[in-house]
Amino acid sequence: MSVAQTIFITGGSRGIGEAVVRLAAGRYNVAFTYNTSEDKAKSLQEELRAQGVLALQCDVRDEKSVSTALEAAKARFGKIDILINNAGISCDALLIDTDAKLWRDCFAVNVDGVFNMTKAVLPDMLSRKSGSIVNVASIWGEVGSAGEVAYSASKAAVIGFTKALAKEVALSGVRVNAVAPGAVDTDMLKCYTREDLAALCKEGIPLGRLGAPDEIAQAIMFAAQNAYTTGAVLCVDGLLGR
Repeated sequence: MSVAQTIFITGGSRGIGEAVVRLAAGRYNVAFTYNTSEDKAKSLQEELRAQGVLALQCDVRDEKSVSTALEAAKARFGKIDILINNAGISCDALLIDTDAKLWRDCFAVNVDGVFNMTKAVLPDMLSRKSGSIVNVASIWGEVGSAGEVAYSASKAAVIGFTKALAKEVALSGVRVNAVAPGAVDTDMLKCYTREDLAALCKEGIPLGRLGAPDEIAQAIMFAAQNAYTTGAVLCVDGLLGR
C-alpha cells in the first residue's frame, strides 16, 4: 500500500480511533481529529511524527470546524482517500430520563458529525471517482439496547445513512461501509463498574470478554480497503445482543 494515500480519522486521540491511527501509521499519511483531548492527541502525534501523523482540533458538530480541519489535512497531504467517521459519544439513560438536550447532543455528534464530515469530503472523492468512507456505528444500532435509546437510535441512523449513501455513490467509484462494534474496552465503558462488565461478559457476550480497540481497528481497515465491499455493516461484537 502506497503511503501516498491519506486516511482521515475523526476522534483519533483515544480508544478505537487511536487504534486506527496506530494501525494506519506508516502505511498511509494519517490525519486525525480530537475535540477536547488535546494532550493525548499531541502526545500521539509526537510519538508517530516520523510516520507522517497529523493531529487536528475539530468539533464534528460544526461545519466550519470540519472545513478548517479538512483544509489543513489537504494542505499537508494533498487529498483525502479514506474517511473514518469514528467520533462519537455515549448517551446512557432510560428514555423516561432522557431530556431534549441529551437527545440533541447525542445526535449532534453521532449523526450530524457523520453528515458534516462526509458531505465535506465527498465532492473531491466524486470528482476523482475514488474514495472510501467507513462509519463507526454500534451493534446497538442493529438490535437496540435498553437504557440507551438515544444512543441506539443515533447509531441506527448512521447505519441507514451508510446503506443509502453506498447506493447513491457506488457508480461514482466511492465505497461506504459501517463497522458495528459491541462492548469494547474503551473510555466509553467507564460508566460501568467492574462487576457490571464482568456480568455482561458472562451473561451477554458468548465469547465471554470485551472487544479490544485493535480488533475493531482491523475490521475498520478491512472495510476501508476491500475494493468489493460497499453498503456493508460489519458487526464485530462477540455476538453481543444477537
